[in-house]
Amino acid sequence: MSWPDKNAITQSVVDMLNVNMKLKAGEKLLVVSDYPRPEDWHKYSYLRLEGMLERVILARLVAEIAREQFVDTQVRFHPFLATGMSGKEPDGETASLMESADVLLCLTEHSLSQTDAREAATKANVRVASMPTFDHKMFAPDGPMAVDYQQVSADCRKFADLLSAADQVVVQTPYGTDLSFRLSGRFGQVDHGLMGDDQELWGNLPAGEAYIAPLEGTGEGQLVILAGWYPEMNEEMVLIFKKGLVVELQGGGKIGKGFSKLLNMNNDDELSSSRRNLAELGIGTNPNARRPDNVLEAEKIKGTIHIAIGDNIHMGGKVESDLHEDFVQPQVDLYLDGAPVILQGEWQI
Repeated sequence: MSWPDKNAITQSVVDMLNVNMKLKAGEKLLVVSDYPRPEDWHKYSYLRLEGMLERVILARLVAEIAREQFVDTQVRFHPFLATGMSGKEPDGETASLMESADVLLCLTEHSLSQTDAREAATKANVRVASMPTFDHKMFAPDGPMAVDYQQVSADCRKFADLLSAADQVVVQTPYGTDLSFRLSGRFGQVDHGLMGDDQELWGNLPAGEAYIAPLEGTGEGQLVILAGWYPEMNEEMVLIFKKGLVVELQGGGKIGKGFSKLLNMNNDDELSSSRRNLAELGIGTNPNARRPDNVLEAEKIKGTIHIAIGDNIHMGGKVESDLHEDFVQPQVDLYLDGAPVILQGEWQI
């Protein structure tokens, strides 16, 4: 582990605030970051705890750099107690602060993207960068933040248009994924990293994906997640879908056991069912994204797709949940209405 160096990241932070967030004089910038709950100190691995602490320090450094480099901007750093799951709502104070900023950076362990708090901020015209599990190495000159955002945007829109026009989707891989679902009536969306462009007020950083919410109840087949393609997962995991819901989970070691508990396959209550929902299809478009075991970066890798379970109401679906988890698929074949769009990770468009 290496702690972030302020001098090494200063120019990249300035570029992010100028290019991606379009920070202006007189605006209010809020940087939020979550720190471990008491139970996390016992439950999480040392590596994960170190990552959380490093991210809080990084968030404070980003706020310091912003305060020094954008002297006419009001900057606030706000650490808050972690929620414990991606998609779970933050505390009331944090949610209120998020809505009152002009520009918001969420350097968190657990994603705030699929939350009412993030959506309320967006509706209040806050430009939001959701950056869950962001690592300071992503600021490197050849890293996923240092890309041609106009090209990324063009690629995202090309795929989003294809998704909007499609009905039937098939996802296959040489390691066993074989999943189908429908999209009819849903619209592809873009995460191109240029907040405020064309009314796109929020997204991830690093950016680079087109995404869509599948029709609920249509997912059939299996999703195989390779070891190393989810944080701390060293054993292959398989999710079996029927009628749009996960009905069985196999493998995954310690990570798989954790998801089995969360998904609670033997319980059909509303919360458990919502967590098992087939929630998202995403297509990565960032040519500098490389790291497989960091979901934020991995789901942006050019040539991959990702499938999410849980909440999709914040991206045009109908299921609201306290969980949203993405699983990345390399070496993938993607078919839209029978036409190959990606074959073995190579774009066909």
